[in-house]
Amino acid sequence: MANRNKHLNPNQVYEPKRCWVGDTNKIIYNTLEEAELAAKVAAYDHHLDAPLKAYKCPYADHYHLASDG
Repeated sequence: MANRNKHLNPNQVYEPKRCWVGDTNKIIYNTLEEAELAAKVAAYDHHLDAPLKAYKCPYADHYHLASDG
């Protein structure tokens, strides 16, 4: 069966959109739900003791993740 999505290239690396917040270049999440899900996945994948928190970007209409530390 042929690949139906001709826009996806298996050799291409996905690079998420980013936003500068202070001195940090953070990944942009379009919705709070998307950011919260990414926080759960990161906590699981990286065995984090403290979960990441999603927050609204103070400069634009999107969300980022942060640790309490």
